[in-house]
Amino acid sequence: MAVMVERNKWILYKHTSSYEIIKAVALDVKNSCKTDISDAEKYRMQERLTALNLYKTRNSKEKPLDSMNHRVNTLAYWMFGYKYRVNGVNKFIYSPLGNLFLKNISDDEKTRKIFIAMLFAMQFQHPHSSTNKEFQLYPFRLIFKLLCDKRLEYKIYNQEVAYLIVFETTMSEDKYEKLVNSILELRKCSNEEMSNKFKLDEHTYVNSVYEWEYYTQTFLEKIGILNRVNGEIICKLYHPTKTNSKSRPTGRKATNGYITLKSDIKPFVQLMLNNYSLFTCPIKLNDEERMSIDCIKEIYSFYPKILLDEIGESNELTTLLQLPKLIEQYSNNPNNSTAYLFENVLTDGFNMFYNVDATTRGGSSHTDIECLYITKSKKFAVESKSTANKLLGINAGRLREHRDEIGGEYTIVITPRYVPATKRDIIGTPIVIILANTFAEYLYNHIYNDIRDIDFEDFSSIITDNLGKDISHLISNMTLEKFATT
Repeated sequence: MAVMVERNKWILYKHTSSYEIIKAVALDVKNSCKTDISDAEKYRMQERLTALNLYKTRNSKEKPLDSMNHRVNTLAYWMFGYKYRVNGVNKFIYSPLGNLFLKNISDDEKTRKIFIAMLFAMQFQHPHSSTNKEFQLYPFRLIFKLLCDKRLEYKIYNQEVAYLIVFETTMSEDKYEKLVNSILELRKCSNEEMSNKFKLDEHTYVNSVYEWEYYTQTFLEKIGILNRVNGEIICKLYHPTKTNSKSRPTGRKATNGYITLKSDIKPFVQLMLNNYSLFTCPIKLNDEERMSIDCIKEIYSFYPKILLDEIGESNELTTLLQLPKLIEQYSNNPNNSTAYLFENVLTDGFNMFYNVDATTRGGSSHTDIECLYITKSKKFAVESKSTANKLLGINAGRLREHRDEIGGEYTIVITPRYVPATKRDIIGTPIVIILANTFAEYLYNHIYNDIRDIDFEDFSSIITDNLGKDISHLISNMTLEKFATT
C-alpha cells in the first residue's frame, strides 16, 4: 500500500502551456487594460481572447474570472512583471525584460533569448508562487546547468525532474555534484523499479509529473528553448480523491522521455551560466529590514547586458536598472578604486529631470551631488550612501554642513538598504531617504515609455511634505500610479 505523504517541492505553474495565449494576454494587459485589470476589465479581456479563439468558456451562462486571474498570474510567474496592491487597488507593472519581450514580440529569435533571461531571473522564493519558503535557489539555472553537463549527455529525463530535481531546496557546488551523481544512479533503474519508487509517495510525485510533463516542458518546447523526446510510459499516477467526491481520481502518465537544449540556443545559455551563477544566493522576500516591495523590485529588475548585446538592443537603460547592484559592487571594491562611480551614475540620473541641473562635488567636506531645481530656483543636496551590507546610520550634522555650503533646502540620501534605526537619525531634519531601486524604477519607466520631460515637481512636493522620513514607498506608489495597470 502506498504511503500517503506529500512533501514540499517546487511548484511549477500549470494553468496553461500555450505560448500564444501568454503572448496574447501580455499584449492585452499592456495595450487594452491601460486603466485597470479590475473584474470588469477581466470580463472584457475574456471576450477579446474568445474572439481570438484563445479562450473558451466552460459554461456559456457564467463568466467565471478564475481563468483570467490565472492568465495574469501566469505573467507574474514567468517574470513579465509583478502585481502589487496600492491603496486597495491591484496593480501590475511590467519588468524591464517584460517590456523588452513585448517590444520584440514579433521576432521569435529575440524573444527566445529574452525569455531565457526571464528564466535566469526566476528564483525561489518567488513573489508569485506558493513554493515553500525553504526553497532558496534559481530553479531554471539548475535545469540549464544540468542540460549543459557532459556527464549527463546534455539531457535530463522526466523521472529525474519529477523524482529528484524539484525537491532541491538550496544549491551549492557540493550539492550540485551530489545531484549529478544521484541522477546517474537513477538512470540505472528499470521502468518497474522507477514505478515502485513513484508509488511510494504517489500523491507528491503525481504533481511533479503533471506540472513538468504536461505543462512546463511542453511550454518551453513551444517557445523553442527545448527539444522534447517522448518515451515509454513508466506508470500511471493518481491524484488523491477529494472527500465526498463521487468522481474517479485523475490519472497522469509518467514517462521516461527526456529533454535537451535546442542546439542554436545552447551557446547563449552557456554564456548566461558563465555570468549568472546557479550558486548565487536568491533575494530574500522575508528580509526583516526591507519592505517586501523593495525585494520584489530587485528581483524583477534583472536586465543583463549580455542579453542586450546578444540581440543588438540599446543598453542605455542598463546602468539605471543596475543601481542597487552597482552600489554593492563599488562599495565592495578592496582598493576603493570605484568609490565615486556611483556618484557619477546618480548625477546622470538626476540630470534626467528636465528642470534639474546636477553636478558631482564629492570629497569629505562637500555634498556628493549639488542640484539646482531650476523651476523654483532652489538648491538641494544628494548624498549617495554605498554600503556592502546595510547603512548603519546618517550623520545629520555633517549633512547640514554640506547643505549649508551650497545653500541647499534639503538633502536626499540614496542607499540600497539600511537598518531601521537609521530612520531615527533624520527625524525632524530636512533629510529624506530614497532607496536606489525605487529611484531606478521611476527613471526606467519614464525612459521606456519615451517620456523625456521628467518633471522634478513630482519629487519636490513629496519631499517637502515628508521631511525626516523614508519616502521610498511614496515614490514607488507614484510610479505605479503612472505606469501600472490595475
